[in-house]
This record gives sequence, C-alpha cells and structure tokens, in this order.
Amino acid sequence: MNIRNIDIFSPLIIIVVILSFVMLAEIGIQYNMMGLTPVSSITYIYIFYGIFIFFLGFLAAKFFEIYFFRKRDILTGFKSFFDIIDNSNHFNERIMVIFVLFPLVLQLINLYFSGSIPLFSGFLKARAFNTLTTFSYIIFLPSISILIAKFYNKKYFILVFFGVILFAATGYRATTLAIVISVLITTFYANGHKFKYFLILTPIILALGLLLGYIACISIEWQNWNVNPLSLIFIRAGYTLTVLDKIINMENPSHGLLTYYIISGFVKSVDPRLFLGQLLLHKELSITSTIFGPAILEFGYIGLAIQMFFLGLVLELLHYIQKIKKGIYTGFYAIGLAHTIVWVETGPMDLSVWIYYFLAVILMINGFIALNMSYNDRLSQRNILNK
Repeated sequence: MNIRNIDIFSPLIIIVVILSFVMLAEIGIQYNMMGLTPVSSITYIYIFYGIFIFFLGFLAAKFFEIYFFRKRDILTGFKSFFDIIDNSNHFNERIMVIFVLFPLVLQLINLYFSGSIPLFSGFLKARAFNTLTTFSYIIFLPSISILIAKFYNKKYFILVFFGVILFAATGYRATTLAIVISVLITTFYANGHKFKYFLILTPIILALGLLLGYIACISIEWQNWNVNPLSLIFIRAGYTLTVLDKIINMENPSHGLLTYYIISGFVKSVDPRLFLGQLLLHKELSITSTIFGPAILEFGYIGLAIQMFFLGLVLELLHYIQKIKKGIYTGFYAIGLAHTIVWVETGPMDLSVWIYYFLAVILMINGFIALNMSYNDRLSQRNILNK
C-alpha cells in the first residue's frame, strides 16, 4: 500500500480529535487534578450523539459525490466552472504576498500600541482581543493558505513564521494553532500527501500549543497555576469537559443570547467566551466549552444536530472539491478543517470562521447552478445533433 494514498486530513479526523480530547479530559478527571470532578453520563451521550450526526453529514456529502459529482458530464462542467475562478487574475502571486504582508504590519502596529507583549499579561491579553487583531487574522489566514496552496514555495514559510510569532504574542492559542494547522494541511495536499511535513510540523504544533497555553496561564495575574506544562493539558481538557457538563445540566439556557454576543463581539471586540464565563460561573472569566457547548446552550439537542450535520456535510464537500482542483480550494478546505479541529476544545464562537463557512456554502451553490447549466447545455447539443 502506497503511503501517499492515505488521506489523514479527511473530515473524519474531527471524530479522532474529539475522542482524543475526551480521553485527555478523563485522565484529568480520574486523577482529580486541580479538584476536577466527574461529569454526568448524559454529557457523554451528547458527545456521541454529536459525533453520530457529524458522521451522517459526512455520509450525506458522500451521497452527493457518488450520484452527482462523479457523472462524467457533470464532472466536466464542474471543472470548467472552477477553472474560471482558479485562473482568475485576482489570485496572482504578487497580490497574494501583499495580502499576507498587510495584516502582519497591522499586527505590528497593534502590538506597538499595546505597550508590551499581551502573552505575558492577562490584562494586556484582554485588550489584545480587538477589532484590529480580528481584522488582521481574517485577512492573514486565508491569504497565507491560498499563497502556499496555489504558489507553493518554501520561502513563504518565513511569512508563516512571522505570522505565528505576531499572533502568538497576543496570547490567544486558538488563532495561532489555527494558522499552523491550516498551513500543515495545505502543505500536505500541495506536496502530494508527503508525510515528512506532517512528521516535522505535528510535534511543533503540539509543543507550540503546550507552550502558549502554559505561558498564557501562568501570566494571568489573578490566577495561580502551580502545575507543570504537561499536566496542564489534562487539566484544561478536563475543565472544558466540566463546562460542557454545566451547560447540558443548566435549567435556564441562554436561547440566543450567546449568538448575540458572538455577532456583537465581532464589531465591539467582546470575547463571547467571557460572556460564557459570566453566564455559567458568574465571573469575569473567559472559558471554553467544546465544539458541542454553544449549540446546546442556545438550541439544545436540535441545535447540536443542525451544527454537526452542517459541519460534516460542508467539510466533506470542500474536501472533495479541493481534491479535484487543488490550488485555492485546498487553502479554503485547510482553513475550515483547522478551525474545526481547534473548535473541539474552544467551541465554535468565532463569527469570522462562520462567515467563511457560509461563503463556502454560497460557492458550492454557485457550483451546483453552473453544473446544472453545463449539463443542460450538453443535453441540448446532443438532441440537436441527433436530429
């Protein structure tokens, strides 16, 4: 079996990440680290329910691929449609480099006015979550992913390095890890499934996440984390699982209030995870609630089903598209998958990423329309020739 035929970044990796996260959380809970207590059995039922619905969304996408995309005439139209976008001058190499450099400059300005490095101060970290950081991130991540996917060159990893440093300086692990994981996925596909990049970058990602999480925790002035970096992994996972347990057992869920904070936070630079801390713990504390938490808090098991089915469906459709056309579509898929992996712990409370997902849906709808028109044109031409 050729190792390059193994697609380790299929959307099903989300299920592996979820189960791994639960295992880490259980270690922290079983050893009663930092006073962690067991969660109720209903929490595990919700977790496996969410995994099952995600898999159903994945299977639904597979159904569309088999009975629609893989028809010869349809596939020809499919490629023709994406050739129009892929060959567009809007994505030439020079412009993409400019789009990568611009947010890096914005982040330098942002850090300069912070007066110090937010990573080493809880107060500065709270201030670093602002419109400028969000705007810079929204531009940088798709730009660097598309640049590497479409114009792969090892020299562009220098830009990745500076981007990681600048965004890590804000103290937020989620954005930093999303950048590194997205680049890893993009590089994996751009190089024809070469595992050497996976073997090199994966330990770096794990070490980076561990280091950032540890520094960010011990730098919070009003908290005392007297733990070693390794045990912090189990503690954070276990604590996040207990937050999910609190959400599931709440008598009065928010019913749309969290969504309001997610939307308004995009404009007002308010961390929706801070609102979650106020709602659940009645403290000014930014907390995470797993990929399942926000949907359950807002709309119960129905909201969770809609979210997980949507993620499974869209990720697999994007995965299939990027395998056909590569280029910018590999970059788009890498962004979505990377954020969903990060969401396993943090929860999907990033409006900028949801905007990306909905843009991806619009892209696919346009593709369906183009495919249908192309297929109908071919049928018409055949009927004319037959006459």
